[in-house]
Amino acid sequence: MTDALTLIARLTAKPDRAEMLGEALQSLVSPTRAEAGSIDYHLHRDSDDPTVWILYENWRSRAHLDAHFQQPYTKVVMARFQDPLARDMELTFCTMTSPRP
Repeated sequence: MTDALTLIARLTAKPDRAEMLGEALQSLVSPTRAEAGSIDYHLHRDSDDPTVWILYENWRSRAHLDAHFQQPYTKVVMARFQDPLARDMELTFCTMTSPRP
């Protein structure tokens, strides 16, 4: 799995839109986990700042991640981000260097 890719996405909602953003992100979990290229996909909420949501995603390749962004359900949720987000998404792309268990 040498071309596997990790994406950590940090999304900060406007205070009055945090729950709405969380619900939208939660709607992505099941269909995304069912995608062929998804290794795992987890939604987290910052313990100190409830307006911050974090997606931790592992993909078999960049091509699989790119295909994820083309899925209709992903496009629908991303189109709604302009309203609830307080700032641009912060995306961190990583390559795992430790061996998988």
